[in-house]
Amino acid sequence: MDASTTGTETITLGGGCFWCLEAVYELVDGVVAVESGYSNGHVQRPTYEQVCGGDTGHAEVVQVSFDPSRIGLREILEIFFAIHDPTTPNRQGHDVGPQYRSAIYWHDDAQAAVVREVCAEADAAHRGRLVTELAPRRNYWPAEAYHQHYFARNPGQGYCAFVVEPKVAKFRRTFESRLRPG
Repeated sequence: MDASTTGTETITLGGGCFWCLEAVYELVDGVVAVESGYSNGHVQRPTYEQVCGGDTGHAEVVQVSFDPSRIGLREILEIFFAIHDPTTPNRQGHDVGPQYRSAIYWHDDAQAAVVREVCAEADAAHRGRLVTELAPRRNYWPAEAYHQHYFARNPGQGYCAFVVEPKVAKFRRTFESRLRPG
């Protein structure tokens, strides 16, 4: 999205299962939309099953659209690094495979500069162990409708209760000032 015409900016983030990232970013003040999807693979219109097979090259991602007058890209990325482990290649907890890689896919050159700066700081904080893939966003496809707003619709589902909810709780504790009002 072009911020000059819409008043929003969009960044694409991969940090394990997209349900976790989506659940957190839907709570962030200044975020106007979150969409789960698949990015930076080589298959057109991949399905969830294909992506889970690990052969499409896609990462499970969320596209986070935000109002830069209310929250900056730097803050979006600080939240990102706090809610997943950017030091484990192709893995987040029990979710294993290339589709679960840590990744930041920018949408323009201005974002790329901010991404590189924040990642250099995060790499230093993690003692040079950062494995986050940095690249322009390409070949993005929205995930199937049943994946959208998954945690909000299924909070009692096992994975949501035991994996997503703790990440949401950590976000609430760590970034209380960034919570959406209400």
